[in-house]
Amino acid sequence: MQTQERNTLQHTGVSEVEVSKLFRNTYTLLAMTLAFSALVAFTSMSLNLPHPGLIITLVGFYGLLFLTAKLRNSSWGLITTFVFTGFLGYTLGPILNAYLSLPNGGQLVTMALGLTALVFFGLSAYAILTRKDFSFLSGFIMAGFIVLLGAVVASFFFQMSGLQLAISAGFVLFSSAVILYQTSAIIHGGEDNYIMATITLFVSIYNLFLSLLQLLGIFSND
Repeated sequence: MQTQERNTLQHTGVSEVEVSKLFRNTYTLLAMTLAFSALVAFTSMSLNLPHPGLIITLVGFYGLLFLTAKLRNSSWGLITTFVFTGFLGYTLGPILNAYLSLPNGGQLVTMALGLTALVFFGLSAYAILTRKDFSFLSGFIMAGFIVLLGAVVASFFFQMSGLQLAISAGFVLFSSAVILYQTSAIIHGGEDNYIMATITLFVSIYNLFLSLLQLLGIFSND
């Protein structure tokens, strides 16, 4: 296994030292951005700030994502990474307030957080310990993105609880696949930029948490 791994790294021109450094930088930045986003979300909740709305959320999300990708090789990329994750934390605040206003809202949020942590660390540990190459998931991820995008657009015209359930479940599977794919890409040299690796994992965790929260809310009739 180790010999095969060395051959793979040599083939991609990435050394084990570089992979270790990429892992360290990625997970350090991920921990920092998660903490910063949580702080912004708490502030948004405490001030009872309104949700920015769908249009502003989409423009802010994709605009900051594009800017971060463009600046990923400079120190400005770190700044836009925190702006991006902070913005997502701000959008999360009003959503959490809405759930916490429910009779069992605190329990739902706690369960969603626990399940998110369990899924993320479980999938990451599996990819790291087995060192399997999950690059084959790229096709599934692309197809899943297109299907989910179409389903989200359809949900604006057809208000069906079954559709919302399917979308949330789809995002759980999609986010899980992205976590496996991105972790594997770091191991096997498919990703060499820790900022982009951090952003990918952060968005996956964000979507996973929201999807699990919505699923728990649906199953509890909230």
